[in-house]
Formats: sequence, structure tokens, C-alpha cells
Amino acid sequence: MTAGVSRVPLVFLGLAGWLLLFGLGVYALVAHAPRPSPAPPPPAAVRGTLYAQDGTPLALSLKEGRHYPLGTSASQLVGFGERGSGRGLEGLERDLNAALAEGRSFTLTLDPWVQALVEQALWEGLARSRGAFATAIVLDRQGRLVAVANGPAFDPMAPRKDPEADISWRNHAFLVPLEPGSTMKALSAAVLLEEGVASLTTRVEAPSYRVVDGWTIRDAVPHPPVLTLAEVLKYSSNVGISSLAEAVPMGVFFTYMQRLHLTDPEPLPGVRVAPPLVKPPRNWSKAAYANHTFGQGFLITPLHLAAAFATLVDGIYRSPQLFQGQTPRKERVFSQATAQAVRKALQEGLAPRAHLEGYPLAGKTGTAQVVVRGRYSRQVFTAWFAGFVPGDQPLYTVVVAVHHPKGEVHGSQVAAPIFREIAAGLLAYRGVPPYAEGR
Repeated sequence: MTAGVSRVPLVFLGLAGWLLLFGLGVYALVAHAPRPSPAPPPPAAVRGTLYAQDGTPLALSLKEGRHYPLGTSASQLVGFGERGSGRGLEGLERDLNAALAEGRSFTLTLDPWVQALVEQALWEGLARSRGAFATAIVLDRQGRLVAVANGPAFDPMAPRKDPEADISWRNHAFLVPLEPGSTMKALSAAVLLEEGVASLTTRVEAPSYRVVDGWTIRDAVPHPPVLTLAEVLKYSSNVGISSLAEAVPMGVFFTYMQRLHLTDPEPLPGVRVAPPLVKPPRNWSKAAYANHTFGQGFLITPLHLAAAFATLVDGIYRSPQLFQGQTPRKERVFSQATAQAVRKALQEGLAPRAHLEGYPLAGKTGTAQVVVRGRYSRQVFTAWFAGFVPGDQPLYTVVVAVHHPKGEVHGSQVAAPIFREIAAGLLAYRGVPPYAEGR
């Protein structure tokens, strides 16, 4: 009996040990059982690509990061992004950043061949003039931007410099408002014709200067004391155009500026463009109105000027287009007869350095004084040329601006030769033969 009683604790101890071992085994199985892995995050979208109209990639993402196959060509328009993250910092990379980050791609209206020939002419002309910067825009007949060139050249793959000291990254065509100078005279002449207050043969007294409200308006080019409107354009007479424009009420003139979208803060929706600086006519003095007729007293970008000048092709304003498939806004501003008459005057009065033998080019020069510290500078100018290739049946509208040229400063000296070189390239590119004598 004593021996049987002593075995009971041993049984309990054995059972407890077995339970302990069983529990440890179960724990080990549970602890080391394979666990389901968390779902991997979805792969980040590859940043979208920017293409030229012919399918040439302008900006695309590779393993190494963002790449710009054309290098310096169209680089200010395309822009660049933050190294590493790819977030757009300037140009279309910035304007389209959200869509590009989602993987959307865009095809531009840009023609890389036209872009290259425009850049070559612009960069060579900028070097000759020793200007601070320059820009050139080419629109086709439908209002498509086939070239947006800027200088100095900018390499988006090179190490970045101080953006305040080196402005080569900037798309001057869209981001820098400037006074258009005498290029505005062509549009003012169109207003005079459309309103029926003058014809190209209307004569006006044009002394070398006139005083309006205590403000002296001067002409830079010597000319006869009486000019027709056509000669006002040829000699670029501030006195002549401002005198003739007195027949048009200020409000009517401003309405034409609005219809030409010279007051439009968004001429290219979705793309950053500097808004014009134009005061309403209620704030104009007589002198301010006179200045407006020859392109002083207000600021617009080269893009604004190019789109407005293109109205002289057939009288219709077409909103500029940068993306394939866009439908332009259209508005008739001038009659076809008005547009043709002004182009004919611009063809006959073409600056000598814009002439291209065998081709009837047309255009208007401009030399705009730049306001420095609140006063018009006698040293700083913007040299302009706005014209048509060819002049009689335009295929393209071209605008050239060179800011702060040194030495020669006038549009007829600085911008006109650049226009001529661009015109020569465009005509060769389109295979347009020289015109027969007398055509």
C-alpha cells in the first residue's frame, strides 16, 4: 500500500511534464509558422514623355533619371526637373508636372527641324549683337507653335548654375513681358483701315516731333514732312501713326487690343505665360494713348505679339496651340482686305537687312526703349522684328526679339537679319522656289 501511494505524485509529475512539452511544441509551431507577406506597394508610374510633332522624344525617363535627347534644343520650353525626385521645376516639366507624374505623355506641335534652324539663326544673331537674351517664335497658318527658341543656349543635363545670375534656363518667349515698340504700328494701321478712318494712301503731316500733353514724341528716322500711311510704316513714324490714330476713340482702340488678346493673361491655357501689363483706357492720358499706338506704355510677351501679328495673315485671331489635337479659338478681327493691305505695305517697306532675294518677305521692325529705374533708358533697348514668310501668301508668322543688344541696337539692324536667316531656312525646308521676276 505504501508503494502504491508514492506512485501518484510521479504520475502527476509525468503528466505535467508531458503537457509542458506539448505546450512548448505548439508554441514553437505557432511561432515559426510561415506568415503571409504584406502586399507589395504598387509600382510608381513612370513619368510621362514629351514628344515633338514627328514623334521625337523631347523628355523621357530612363533608369538613370530624366533624359533630354535633343540637349539644348527647345530646352527652355521643355524645362527640367528636380534631380532624384523628377518633380518639374521649370518649363513644361513644371506646368504639366501632375499629369506627367501620373504617367501621361504629351505630343507638342513643335517641329524639331524648324526648331533647330531657328535656334541656329537666333544664337548666331545673339552672339553678333552681344545681347543679354533673345527669343524667336514661329507660328504656322493654323496658329500652331512650330518653333519656340531662346538664347543663350541651355543644357538641362549640365550642373545647375545660380538661376538669378544665369538666365539661360528661362523661356523668354513666354515669361518676359516687353514693350513691343514699333511692331505695334502694323496693328495700329490695321485698326485705322478697319475703322475706315484712313487708307494706305491717306496723307498726314509728320514733322520730326510733336508735343502731346507736354510729352514730346519724336521720330528716329529722317523722312519727308508729309507721309502716307504706307510711308508711316516704312519710315516707322511715331508722329505719323499717333496723329492718324486720333481719329479712333481710345476705347475703340483698346477693344481691338482685347480682341487681339494683347490683354489676355492666359493665351495658352495650361502653360505658364506672364500676363500683359496694360492699363485700361480710363487711365490713359492723350500722351499715353499716343504712345500705345506705337508700342510704348504697355508690356506683352513675344508669344502675345506673335499670335496678334498672325491676325494679319487673313484677319482671324487664332489662339496659339502647343499640343497636338488642340482646337484653336477663332475670332475675326480684321477683314481679309485689311490684312492683305497691311501685309502689302509691310512688304513694300521691308527693312533692307530683312530682304531675301527672290522672295517677297514682309514685316515690321521695332526698337523699344526699356524702362530702367522708372525712366526710359538711352542705353537699353529691345530690338524686334515681326513678319511673314512669304509676305504675299504666308506660310509662317515669325517674331524675333533681342534684349539689350550692344553697338547696333535697332530692330532693322539686329532683329531683321535674324528674321532673314530664319525665313531662308523655312523656305528651303518647305521647298519653295524663288519667285519669277515680276510675280
